[in-house]
Amino acid sequence: MRTIKILLLMFIVSSAVQAQDTEFKNKGKFYAYWGWNRSAYTQSDIHFKGADYDFTLKDVVATDRQTPFSVDKYINPANITIPQTNYGIGYFFNEHYSVFVGVDHMKYVTVQNQFLTIDGEIDPSYGVTAEDGSGSPFVDKGIRQTDDFLKFEHTDGLNYVHVSINRFDDISSNFGIHSENFVINLTEGIGAGFLLPRTNVTLLGKERHDDFHVSGYGISAQMGFNFVIYKYFFIQTDIRGGYINMPNIRTTYDKADSASQDFMYVQAAVMLGGRFKIF
Repeated sequence: MRTIKILLLMFIVSSAVQAQDTEFKNKGKFYAYWGWNRSAYTQSDIHFKGADYDFTLKDVVATDRQTPFSVDKYINPANITIPQTNYGIGYFFNEHYSVFVGVDHMKYVTVQNQFLTIDGEIDPSYGVTAEDGSGSPFVDKGIRQTDDFLKFEHTDGLNYVHVSINRFDDISSNFGIHSENFVINLTEGIGAGFLLPRTNVTLLGKERHDDFHVSGYGISAQMGFNFVIYKYFFIQTDIRGGYINMPNIRTTYDKADSASQDFMYVQAAVMLGGRFKIF
């Protein structure tokens, strides 16, 4: 929670500071962006439950999986959703504040062959044993995340659909810049939303389930710089932090099978966007 607290404090402090007067106007404008992210996650306890098993894996380590750059994957419209992306649209309801609706498309991949602690029960017919050879029930036993036991990924992806309130303050004069053709904004925001992952799980040899499913909720905070070029275009860089809680993850085609987890994340993002006025 420390990352979110720091970002929230920055948001509150910035909101209390009077921004400089400028002829560059925001109110009534829309903006939209598309960009890319790298993300990191805290360790997580993952609870798996089904008709013939109920167990928890503790302190599971996971990483993101950004797609290596190529023109085909990043520029081709048919493939641009493959990388980890950020996109959305916002509206300035006054000079400093906007409401934004967006999607952070992250990817979450548990590290295969990691050594974990398992608690709970698995039907002996699955043949799952701990590292010391003992079987179910497991009480703080060591087990390895092998391919025949478990693969667990939110790779298409860990989709955080959120609404945020963002603040923009023109800080160009702090850098000796006095031009409407290049404006530097300090921006902060807080948001909340739901998780719509497409989870790829192979569990105990069962057929995987790989459909979009509303699995939980998230809260987030962000801070970054927004560089406006010739009034209509911008580049934005953000550091984001958040908390994700997913109590209802689909794991197989059997609706009796599910998983749950919660964790923190931090994300670095860069976006390209445009500003426009409709009315």
